[in-house]
Amino acid sequence: MAKQFVRSILASVVFFLMLGVGYPLLETAVAQLAFPHQANGSLTAYGSTEIGQQWGGTKFFHGRLDPYTPLATGGSNLGPTSKELAQQTKKAIAMWHSLGVNPTEELVTNSGSGVDPDISVQSATVQIPMISKARGVPVSVLRNLVKKYTVGRQFGFLGESYVNVLQLNVALSKLR
Repeated sequence: MAKQFVRSILASVVFFLMLGVGYPLLETAVAQLAFPHQANGSLTAYGSTEIGQQWGGTKFFHGRLDPYTPLATGGSNLGPTSKELAQQTKKAIAMWHSLGVNPTEELVTNSGSGVDPDISVQSATVQIPMISKARGVPVSVLRNLVKKYTVGRQFGFLGESYVNVLQLNVALSKLR
C-alpha cells in the first residue's frame, strides 16, 4: 500500500511539472517567438489597440463605443423591438447630427463586446468633414490618413476592411 502511495505522489509531481510548469512555459515561448505583439499585449502610451476608447469632441475620430455606458462590456440584451434601444439610437443619431455628421449604422449601434476598437472605412470617412473643420486640416490629407491606416480583408477575401481608431487618432495627433 505504501508503495502505491509513493507511486501516486511521484506521478502527481511528474504530471505537475510536465503539464503545470513545462507546457505553459513552452506555450509562452512559442507565443513570444511566433506572435510577439499579441503575446506582450496591446497597451501603448495612448491606450490599447485592442480595446476601444472614448474620444471626445470633434477633433478626433470616434469609434463605436456605447455612448451611454463607456466602461460596460458585452451586449445590451436589448432586442430589435425594444423601446429603450430605439430611444438610445435616436439620441446617438441626434448627437452625430449636432456634430455635422450623417452617421453610419455602425456609429449609432454598439458592437457585441461593447469595446470594439475598429470601425469601417465608411464610418471613418463620414467623420472627415467634422475633423477637417475642427482641426483646419484639408479633407484630402484626412482621406489619405484613413487610407494609410486601413487594414484590408484578411487573406484578401475574409471579412471587411477596417480602421483601428486609436492608431488613426495617434497619427492624426502627429499631423502638423
